[in-house]
Amino acid sequence: MSTDRYSSPLSERYASKEMQFIFSQDMKFRTWRRLWIALAEIEKDLGLDITQEQIDELKEHKDDINYDVAVAREKEVRHDVMSHVYAYGVQCPKAKGIIHLGATSCYVGDNTDIIIMTEALKLVRKKLVNVIAELSKFADKYKAQPTLGFTHFQPAQPTSVGKRACLWLQDFTIDLEELDFVLDNMKLLGSKGTTGTQASFLELFDGDLDKVDKLDPMLAEKMGYKGCMAVSGQTYSRKIDMKVVNVLAGIATSATKMATDIRLLQHLKEVEEPFEKSQIGSSAMAYKRNPMRSERICSLARYVISDMINPAITEATQWFERTLDDSANKRLSVPEGFLATDGILDLCLNVVDGLVVYPKVIEKHMMAELPFMATENIMMDAVKAGGDRQELHEKIRQLSMEAGKNVKVEGKDNNLLELIAADPAFPLTLEELQKNMDPQKYIGCSVHQVEKFLAEVVQPILDANKDILGVTAEINV
Repeated sequence: MSTDRYSSPLSERYASKEMQFIFSQDMKFRTWRRLWIALAEIEKDLGLDITQEQIDELKEHKDDINYDVAVAREKEVRHDVMSHVYAYGVQCPKAKGIIHLGATSCYVGDNTDIIIMTEALKLVRKKLVNVIAELSKFADKYKAQPTLGFTHFQPAQPTSVGKRACLWLQDFTIDLEELDFVLDNMKLLGSKGTTGTQASFLELFDGDLDKVDKLDPMLAEKMGYKGCMAVSGQTYSRKIDMKVVNVLAGIATSATKMATDIRLLQHLKEVEEPFEKSQIGSSAMAYKRNPMRSERICSLARYVISDMINPAITEATQWFERTLDDSANKRLSVPEGFLATDGILDLCLNVVDGLVVYPKVIEKHMMAELPFMATENIMMDAVKAGGDRQELHEKIRQLSMEAGKNVKVEGKDNNLLELIAADPAFPLTLEELQKNMDPQKYIGCSVHQVEKFLAEVVQPILDANKDILGVTAEINV
């Protein structure tokens, strides 16, 4: 590691080795060479004077990139593609005359970008599916654990810990739907030439349109894609980058929602993210257990969400058949969006896998608020015992205000049940009132909803992706 220059924390701290490799120089330039080999093979099959010996020579050196030659050449000619064409030709003297034949720089540049984004989306997808799998286990385990619901972060009608987790889980399943749509529709640029007219290839094939029309389908098949874009300028539409980064931003949004809820729940001491045995929460306050992983999720996600604007502006400002103001921005916004999202998903895997739930604390908070929430049931029981609904409603309102004052002003426990039992308008004993204090009575269809959601929405996802389950994440704390 160099200590005398800036290095991206996305590489040093957050992103996995797998994602870093996808955006590495090796991946990029090996893909360039695969594309040059594919083009030579296609042109040979379509009748150009290219020999198998030349193609074999290209294949022999497809992975051993002579970077030193390419770097030296680029200093001289100031063109990265032509520098690598030259370097490949140095290794392949018999084939050097047919490398990049008829192509423009975007043949390797843009097709490689699509291939790299496709591979990166596959890795994101794999980790996203595993987050869904781990979160589904948590939701199922705690589907019947009553907990206070919160609206406006004020106590509200109870839900269950597992039902709340399904809110996080559903967001991630929506992200997976979006990701799959984008991934299923990824297409190569193809062999389009300098302004997208394929003029150079029409010249190569002596005006034979049938052969030109075969170029893109043959390339797509060789590279494992459904097809190439029907039309283009010199580049593929930068709207593709926008769609891809939008998917990443969607995942970041879902992760932030979950991580923020966990941070708030950790403040309440109800749910806690993993905390290592020797982990230090604060340099000054030795007792602290900060939700630093969830905070890091939110921090990285903020970057990805804001990164969404880059490809949108780039697409909107591309002039005619191409301008080069996309290049420097793409080199930053797309790779770093993926690296950050990769780090987010690793953190999500780590956090969800080790979430700790404290039922006793949850129950304590629940029981402090439950008398207020039970008032409707209490009122109905009192009406059945002969009371007047309207009078009882006003009485409960007044007694609730008194109990609330005792809690907030006096710092006392909630004594609403005692106040109701002592009021002659309610023909109910304290023991009868306390029968309404079972939290399970107030979580509605939570358990059923969790079971139904997991069975009908999540399990089909897990069944369809069982070959990629079992991923764990190692993070730098």
